[in-house]
Amino acid sequence: MINEKELLDNIDKTLKNIKEKNALTHCITNSVTINDCANAVLAIGGSPFMAEDAEELEEVVTIADVLVINIGKLSKEQINSMNVSAKVANKTNTPIVLDPVGVGVTDLRNKTTLNLIENYKMTAIRGNISEIKAIAKLVGVIDENNTAKGVDVNTDDIITEENLNANGELIKELANKLDTTILASGPIDILSDGETTIAIDNGDDMMPLITGSGCMLSSIVGSCIGGSAPLEGSLVAILAMNIAGEKARAKVDERDEGTGSFRAYLIDYLYKTDSETLVNESNIKIL
Repeated sequence: MINEKELLDNIDKTLKNIKEKNALTHCITNSVTINDCANAVLAIGGSPFMAEDAEELEEVVTIADVLVINIGKLSKEQINSMNVSAKVANKTNTPIVLDPVGVGVTDLRNKTTLNLIENYKMTAIRGNISEIKAIAKLVGVIDENNTAKGVDVNTDDIITEENLNANGELIKELANKLDTTILASGPIDILSDGETTIAIDNGDDMMPLITGSGCMLSSIVGSCIGGSAPLEGSLVAILAMNIAGEKARAKVDERDEGTGSFRAYLIDYLYKTDSETLVNESNIKIL
């Protein structure tokens, strides 16, 4: 099994691959956060392509390096576009990243998520811990009822040091069952490909106070996976996002500013991401 040192040693090569690849990142995302997602992809070194009209999807997916599906603001037309794109992506072996925003809240989101998971191969799934637990319940990994709080994490689900190992085991089991890589976001993030499970204790509590931080993360996970292996790419993505959040918060506090400035600084520091900073400022451990 890989250890923390080996993970950190791989970061420089992984980040170089991501920036050299400049992955064409096809995002089917929601209108609330689409601009933030595009800017985040550009900042990390990817190339955003926002397309969801059924008439062009086959062409777009065929040339894309990765497909990101975000169910944040569903419509019948968008659900159709997700299915068309996922079908083509599997046919062309294009990686798919799923962001199941709000799964566990409504029947439509549950049905849409379950349909995508059951019918198409997902390379990675990125959501908050409540969303990940909702998926685990939908596919029979857990029996407990999970009451999601809109698109935000349920306070009962928040990942802490006390429940870290239990949540790590759950996420590892779900990753194994779905044959995918899972990234569960929270005060402590958990990443697992079913074999290696990693806890990432970076980030800042101002990040959930801006709209779209999770959607941005899923988009850059896509760009990173489009240029590297799923586990390594997801790790670089979460470290880049979280450390950028830490630096943005420091700048906001220094200048006595607020969440609007934080949002702008977050993109700035994503753009300035380098491997030395990721290695030196990361706080990770294998579970």
